[in-house]
Amino acid sequence: SEKRKKSKKEKEKEKTNDFDEFPNDMINLDVENKFKGTMFVLTKRIVAFGLLLTVYFSGKAFENYCWTMSTPLSNASIISFGKLRNGTTVKMDDYREAYWWVRDNTPKDARIMAWWDYGYQIAAIANRTTIADGNTWNHEHIALLGKIYTTEVDEAYSIARHLADYILVWAGGGGDDLAKSPHLARIANSVFRDFCPGDPVCSSFRLVRAPNGQGTTPSPKMHASLVHHLVRNGYGGVEVDTNQFLEVYRTRFGKVRIYKIIGVDEESKKWVPENRVCDVPGSWFCPGQYPPAVQAVLNKGKTFVQLEDFNKNEDDSEYQKLYFEKLEGIQRQKVQRQKDLMKMKKKKDSSRNDL
Repeated sequence: SEKRKKSKKEKEKEKTNDFDEFPNDMINLDVENKFKGTMFVLTKRIVAFGLLLTVYFSGKAFENYCWTMSTPLSNASIISFGKLRNGTTVKMDDYREAYWWVRDNTPKDARIMAWWDYGYQIAAIANRTTIADGNTWNHEHIALLGKIYTTEVDEAYSIARHLADYILVWAGGGGDDLAKSPHLARIANSVFRDFCPGDPVCSSFRLVRAPNGQGTTPSPKMHASLVHHLVRNGYGGVEVDTNQFLEVYRTRFGKVRIYKIIGVDEESKKWVPENRVCDVPGSWFCPGQYPPAVQAVLNKGKTFVQLEDFNKNEDDSEYQKLYFEKLEGIQRQKVQRQKDLMKMKKKKDSSRNDL
C-alpha cells in the first residue's frame, strides 16, 4: 500500500504532464476569450458611466432652464415691467386696462375689430364680440382683415363701417401692429391679388431706410395705410380723419389705442344676426355671413389654396413658387446689408485706430 502512495512531487509532475497534453491553440483561445470577456464588461461599464453623466448634466441643464423660465411664465402674459427714462421701474398694464375700458365703456353688442392675435383676450377680458381670433380658420376672412388694416384709409373705412363698431390697435413700438403690418399685407395680397400685383411678398409695403440714413421710415404704401394712421395718429404729422375714426381711449403708456368707427352702417349690423345660418337650430356652430354691402370687395378676392390643401383641384403653385423665391431674395438682401454694415463698422474702427 505504501508503494501505491505517490509522493507529492510525483503528483505535481503528473499534473504538469496532463496540462502539457492540451494543444497550445486551445490554451490561447481560452486566454483570448477571457480577455474579450473582460474588455466587454469594461466597455459596458464605460458606456453606462457615460450615459449616466449625460443624463445627469442634461437634467441639471433642464433644471436650470426651468428655474430661469419660471419667473416670466409665472407672471401674467399681458402684464410686464419696464423702465422709464429716469430708470424708474414701472408695471406696464396697458393691455388689461384697454380691455377693461372696452368692457366698461362700450355697448354689450359692440363689435371690436382687432388683429386676430388679440381676439381671445378681448373676448375673455372685455367680454365683447371680435371680428377674428385664434380659432378663425378661414384664411380669406383673415385676408380681408389684413386688407382693411393695410389698405389706404378711405377704402379701409368703407369696409370697416359694415363690420365693426370699434377698432383696437397695439401701438407704442416693439411688436406693435405697425411692426407686424408687412405680414398683414402679405396675407391680404394672398387673396386680394390687386393689392401688390405680381409681388406676393408685398415688398412695396415695408419700412425703408430714412433719407438721412438714420433709422427707418414707412414706404409710401405703408404710410397711406390705415394701420399706420391708427398707430401713429398725432405723431410725425400723421392725423386720422375724425369723421371716420375717433380716438376714444389711449392707455397710460400708449401701448393700446382704441377708435370708435364713425357712421357705422346700421343696416349691415342688423343684417348679420338676422341672417345667421347654423348647422341645426340652436347650435353654436354658425358660419358667419358678410352683409351684402361687402360683397363687391369679396368678389375681387381669390380663394387661397394652401400647400396642405390636398383635396382641392385648384392649383396655385405659381403664386407659391414666386412667393418663396421673393422671400428668399429678401433674406439674401438682409444678409448682404448686415455684411455691408459690418464692413463699414470695421472701416470706421480702423480709421479711428489710425488716428
